Amino acid sequence: MNILLIHQYFLEDDDPGGSRWNEFSRIWTDQGHSVTVLGGMMHYNGKEKKPEYKGKYFVRKQQGAVTVYRCHVSEAYNKSFVGRLWGYFSFMFSAFYAGMYKVKGKFDVVIVTSPPLFVGATGYLISRLKRIPFVFEVRDLWPESAIDTGVLTNKLVIRLAYWVEAFIYRTATLINVLTPAFYTALRDKKGIPANKLIQISNAADFSLSEKLLRDFDKDAFRHQHDLEGHFVITYVGAHGVANQLEQILDAGEALADTNVLFLLIGQGMEKERLVKMASERKIKNVRFLDSVPKAEVFRYILASEMGASVLKRVDTFKTVYSNKTFDYMSCKKPILMAIDGVSRELVEDAQAGVYVEPENTSEYSRIIREYLNNPNRLQQEGESGYRFAKDNFDREVLADKYLKFIQQIAYQ
Repeated sequence: MNILLIHQYFLEDDDPGGSRWNEFSRIWTDQGHSVTVLGGMMHYNGKEKKPEYKGKYFVRKQQGAVTVYRCHVSEAYNKSFVGRLWGYFSFMFSAFYAGMYKVKGKFDVVIVTSPPLFVGATGYLISRLKRIPFVFEVRDLWPESAIDTGVLTNKLVIRLAYWVEAFIYRTATLINVLTPAFYTALRDKKGIPANKLIQISNAADFSLSEKLLRDFDKDAFRHQHDLEGHFVITYVGAHGVANQLEQILDAGEALADTNVLFLLIGQGMEKERLVKMASERKIKNVRFLDSVPKAEVFRYILASEMGASVLKRVDTFKTVYSNKTFDYMSCKKPILMAIDGVSRELVEDAQAGVYVEPENTSEYSRIIREYLNNPNRLQQEGESGYRFAKDNFDREVLADKYLKFIQQIAYQ
């Protein structure tokens, strides 16, 4: 198959962040298929373009066997709400131009993964003009999540977003959702026919974790990074409004009399404020690290006692799976799950950790102290989560399943 993927946040080699589509693309090209990507020039937590993109609107690159066209994204992207919107729209326009005039060859399908929602319009137009099926993927319910977190308040923009959402759902040939809650929401609340919906979830990347589980020297790494003597709980991901990481600062303060160390790895609009707040409150057991390549992220996870998945306490987030949850599982680490709903159900079904009510400091303190008093839980729950993910969320298995659905609509 010849697949055209539109993904504003498709990672560069060694970029930190969610690599779901990088892995799917690698798996498919290893099987002999062709994947061309229209990706953005800005990392989703980035503040500016890399020097190689300055003053350019399009750059063609090879990432292994995958051809990637990096398309213009406004550098106002992470500076304000208006800047973020213009970042979305600038990619929408530049990706459309690249898809029509830069990319050569015939494609069997165009896939768009969102958010951002508006790039779905690019996928629709390209699919109509090239006369190929259009697959739309929902990684987050938007605009609901932006409204619930207070990021989106302008009534005109909200109305526009709902109109675009309805249009894309109506015109897509196939819609993939990442969680069972998304599936239910689209079928029952938004009226999408069940025969148009599939569910290929986030997945665990065992290709990296299994190698490190064999070869990794945990003690040496902990010594090198000043982690010895600590009960390390690592959070990996965005430091944004949606994550409400202030709750980790509160938890750290409540656990100041213990050896617990929270390690927060990543970037985002809220990070500077959080670092300043931790300093002002003299919270010593929360440590901030900048984003690191994926292999290094896995080393930090393996050097930890637990992994944390954290979001703001709003109803929309009861429908999401956290990307890093699956990485923690693949590394045999139990999960401190501060997300209610399907993420909580996942951890409880897998017996892979514990749910803690988001933003409830006393519950953080109580639950983590239970682990301190019963360290045997760590290995038991880590092994249980690993087995559950291996049986249900192996990325290679899900990549094959996804491809079969795509082939059905492309060759019908």
